[in-house]
Amino acid sequence: MAVNTLKPHQKELWGQPIGLYILFLTEMWERFSYYGMRALLVLYMTTSTLGDDARGAGLGWTSQEALALYGWYTMLVYVMSIPGGMIADKLIGQKKAVLYGAIILCIGHGVLILTDIWAFYTGLGLVILGVGLLKPNISTMVGGLYKEGDIRRDKGFSIFYIGINTGALLATMVIGAVVAKWGWHAGFGLAGIVMLLGLINYVFGQKYLKKVGNFVSSSKDVDEVSYVKLYSKLLSSPKQLLIVGILFLSSIYGWYTLEWGFGLLFLFLTAIAALLIMIYKELDSQIFKDRFLVLLLSFIMVIIFWGAFEQAGGLMNLYTESKTDRVLLGWTIPTVMYQSLNAGFIIIFATIVAGFWAKRKLKGKEASSLFKMALGIIIMGFGFLFMVFAAMEFEKSGTSSMIWLVLAYLFHTIGELCISPVALSFITKLAPVKYASLMMGVYFAATGLGNKVAGLVGESASHYGEYAVFSGILIFTVIMGTLFILLLKPLKRLTHAAEDNERIMHSDEAEGFELADN
Repeated sequence: MAVNTLKPHQKELWGQPIGLYILFLTEMWERFSYYGMRALLVLYMTTSTLGDDARGAGLGWTSQEALALYGWYTMLVYVMSIPGGMIADKLIGQKKAVLYGAIILCIGHGVLILTDIWAFYTGLGLVILGVGLLKPNISTMVGGLYKEGDIRRDKGFSIFYIGINTGALLATMVIGAVVAKWGWHAGFGLAGIVMLLGLINYVFGQKYLKKVGNFVSSSKDVDEVSYVKLYSKLLSSPKQLLIVGILFLSSIYGWYTLEWGFGLLFLFLTAIAALLIMIYKELDSQIFKDRFLVLLLSFIMVIIFWGAFEQAGGLMNLYTESKTDRVLLGWTIPTVMYQSLNAGFIIIFATIVAGFWAKRKLKGKEASSLFKMALGIIIMGFGFLFMVFAAMEFEKSGTSSMIWLVLAYLFHTIGELCISPVALSFITKLAPVKYASLMMGVYFAATGLGNKVAGLVGESASHYGEYAVFSGILIFTVIMGTLFILLLKPLKRLTHAAEDNERIMHSDEAEGFELADN
């Protein structure tokens, strides 16, 4: 009789490491808390201070004020992934960073139960810090479950992405009903309860994550990361110093011409740009440098995508509330529930899309990550064509059909599946090992910048109207996605065939790799 000698972290379930499902459940409950907040935030801020229904009083802000804070909040949630990645790389490792982030998130959502304005800002601040620690590091841990060249990696990230969107679906389906019956702050409290479930799952699933996410900076195989040394070397490099100096002056200009928040953002981005420049210079082979460069270029696609996609929680959310006929079979569907369309479509299509790309790759057809991401921007962009139709219908009749929203979210979802889980996987393939968490943090910071762009674009609707904004997004995204497809060959050369030899690996092979490494 064969004896199962696999260690806990090597066991598989449905062809994937069991550790993937531990991280899946942790991220699922974290995303429940985040997307629940995301769905409520703009509506809560724009509700009258007197309250207009059972949901209770809101903050009484204008749409423009609410969208501005929404943009800052959703940006900072992801920008904080950079220091979160640094802390993991340099001090505590990814595993502990996820743990501490989950604890801070529980506290933050608990504070948001209180009705005082200080509690509102404090709770948002703690959520930002918690997500900054958890988000980049749990994604990096998923990549750590797979050896180099394992074709299951992309599908594993797609399964992980289902966890993200299961949480989002549950949040947007449940939290709207909770708020309708017990008020805004009950919804905020529910987000804290489910985050606690995620923390408990993570703690009790550690036996399947023993070899993943540990602190490695002192390893004999990995040079210690010293960000201080990298910054100090910048001073001895006139060319790099000049570039950073120009960025710094731009930050000061932004501080005085825009507002202090943008000034601080520009200064932070200047510091990160300086760090990335020095990391590029320090890489010890041209292959690593080229891969690092193409990784940074791919983040441009990330910013473009999320700058358009995140209209869902802002402008499209407000449009749904005020200009969409939400009555179905005599029942008025709560605005928050429309956010569940994206998550529901992801759960339906995630493995289908991932399987399509895997089969296409095995047949030798174009299925590179860069191609998927560029195509994802185009597909998502065409989703705004339906929002254009919705705006046209509203101008004619004073309302618009919900079918346009459904079709828009469907196209947005297919586009998202071509770019978001693919980008996560792409980073774990190309990023230098000792900077893995940092680069995942930079990815999420790019996502955050896209969120801020979304807020700014959404604010412009008060001046130009939804029709102009939706049309502009459609045209811009299709052009940019097409441009990246035209640049595909030179960009792929920079990856030095990082994705060309992928194949299916199982636990026995992974064990062989581990023994060889030791």
